[in-house]
Amino acid sequence: MPGCFKKTLFCIASAVSVVSFFLIIVAMATQKWMTGKILCKTGVDLVNASDPELVKFIGSIYYGLFQGGKTRHCGLGGRWSKFTVFPHLVKRLNAALHMAIVLFLCTAMSFDLVSFGFCIHNIIKVPYRAIKGPAGVCLWNLLAGFFAVLGVTSFIAAVKLHRLTERVANFREHVFKFVILEEQYEFSFWLCVASAGTPALNMLLMAASTIHLPKFKTKTEEANVTAEDIMY
Repeated sequence: MPGCFKKTLFCIASAVSVVSFFLIIVAMATQKWMTGKILCKTGVDLVNASDPELVKFIGSIYYGLFQGGKTRHCGLGGRWSKFTVFPHLVKRLNAALHMAIVLFLCTAMSFDLVSFGFCIHNIIKVPYRAIKGPAGVCLWNLLAGFFAVLGVTSFIAAVKLHRLTERVANFREHVFKFVILEEQYEFSFWLCVASAGTPALNMLLMAASTIHLPKFKTKTEEANVTAEDIMY
């Protein structure tokens, strides 16, 4: 059986793995990865709007990995609409990159679960193989963090290099054209970033679990038996 110190470390590591798993679940389930302000350029050009009048043509947008919504202002008041990424919007995006983001995050969740299972195994008993011990937990956390980082960086690449927000804003727009004035990463995205950092904490815990603590032994005083003691 593992010692109390190691049990405590593996309990913390298992909790961290579960937290990392649920962070990705919440990040993928919620749809506030990105928000922004969009300008109806077609409406501005039609009326030749000046700076004070541009406010009437500025709308908002938000989206996640699976759905989103936008409020468009084209001079006739705000009109809100909702959209889903699958199956229609994904054709307007870089489909391979978007699917890769989802795949990377799902893979990271899988390795988080494997890490959790290995932590529980180490709490119950001392493994006889090194891969089932702290080294194995480090490996699964390294892979979980790697795929989470890939998912985050792929999303950033889609936003910055493939103009993801602009493509989403102009989805199903046949008359008006929208340009992006402002875009900002929201809490769903940062939850995913946090999940990419939690494996590093587990790896530190596994490094600490290999430390051998000194065992303190209490010295028993030797009894001095004399002839007088024997008589009594």
